[in-house]
Amino acid sequence: MAHRKIIHIDMDAFYASVEQLDNPKLKGKPVAVGGNSQRGVVAAASYEARKFGVKSAMPSAKAAKLCPNLIFVPHRFPRYRELSHIIRDVFFEYTDLVEPLSLDEAYLDVTENKIGLNSATLIAKEIKHKIRERTGLIASAGISYNKFLAKTASDMDKPDGLFVILPEEAEEFVAKLPVHRFHGIGKVTAEKMVKAGIFTGKDLRKKSLEDLKLRYGKSGLYYYNICRGIDYREVQPVRETKSVSAERTFDHNIYEMEEIREEVQRIAQISFDRYERSKASDGHTITLKLKYGDFRQITRSKTLEEAINEKSAYVSVATQLATEDLLDEQGIRLIGVGISNFRKEEEDSKDHQLTLSF
Repeated sequence: MAHRKIIHIDMDAFYASVEQLDNPKLKGKPVAVGGNSQRGVVAAASYEARKFGVKSAMPSAKAAKLCPNLIFVPHRFPRYRELSHIIRDVFFEYTDLVEPLSLDEAYLDVTENKIGLNSATLIAKEIKHKIRERTGLIASAGISYNKFLAKTASDMDKPDGLFVILPEEAEEFVAKLPVHRFHGIGKVTAEKMVKAGIFTGKDLRKKSLEDLKLRYGKSGLYYYNICRGIDYREVQPVRETKSVSAERTFDHNIYEMEEIREEVQRIAQISFDRYERSKASDGHTITLKLKYGDFRQITRSKTLEEAINEKSAYVSVATQLATEDLLDEQGIRLIGVGISNFRKEEEDSKDHQLTLSF
C-alpha cells in the first residue's frame, strides 16, 4: 500500500468559481450559487462569502443574514458539466485509473502512469497547470499513498493548494490531526468523540478496535485504520450508480394536498428523465422525500418486484406515496423523488437458479 501514488484533485469553490469566471463583475465579491435571499439552500459559496461563514447546504436566509452583500446566482449545471468534462480529460492524459466523486473532485492512481513520470507531485502540478490553462479555474491537489490521506491532504492548503503526505510522515501527521479534519468523520461524530476525550488521531489511536466498534458500529474498523494511516481502498474507475433523484425547494411552503401531488408528479418526471439518461436501468425502489417548514425531513419508499422502466409507472408510484397523512401545519418546503435498488434481470435469475453438486 505504501508504494501506491494517489492524487486527489478538488476544484476550489467550483460552482461559485465558474460563475465568477463567466461573469467578471462577480470576481472578488461574495457569491452564493442556488436559492435566493429568502428561500432555498446554498449549493456553493465563493471564498469571499466563506469569510462571513456562508457554507454549502446552508439555508439561504441564514446566509443572507451572515453576509448582507451576498450575491445569489442561479445554478447552471450544463455549464458545470461542460467544464467538468474538460477537467476529466486532463486526468485521462495521465492515467485511466480515475474515480470521479462528483463534478468537481476525483481520485487518480498514478502509480503507473501514461507519461512514465515517477513523481506524483510533479504530475499533480502539471494537472493543476493544465486545468487552469484550459478552463481558467483553480484546483487543489492532495498526494499520498492512499485515498484517505490524499483526500485529507487536498483540503490542507486551499485554495490553489498542493500538499503531500509521504509514507514516513503519515503516522506523525495523523497523530496531530484533529478528528473533525478526518475525512469520513462527520460533524456529529466528531462532537461525540470530543465529548469522549478524543481530540486528535493520537487520542483515537488509543482506543481498541473492539471499543470503536462498540461505540461507532461498522464505522469502527474504518476509524481504527485511518488513525494509523491505513486505507486499503483502491481507486475505482467505474462508480456504480446507487440512486437517481430530483428535488425542489419552494419559494413558499405548500399546504394543500392537490398542490403537493402536482409537485410530486412534476418532480417525478424530471427524476425519471435523469434516470433514463443515467443508463442505470432496472430500478425497483422509488422514494419520496419531504422537508417541512421547520426543516424536519421524512422519506417514504416502495419497492416493486418488477423493474420500473416506464415514466407513467414511475410517476404513478411516486404519487401514491403522497398521502394526506403527510400534511403538516408547518407546510412543506421541499419535495424530492428518487429511484434506487438497481438490479439487472440476470441478477434476479441468479437468485432463483438451482445448483447441483457434482
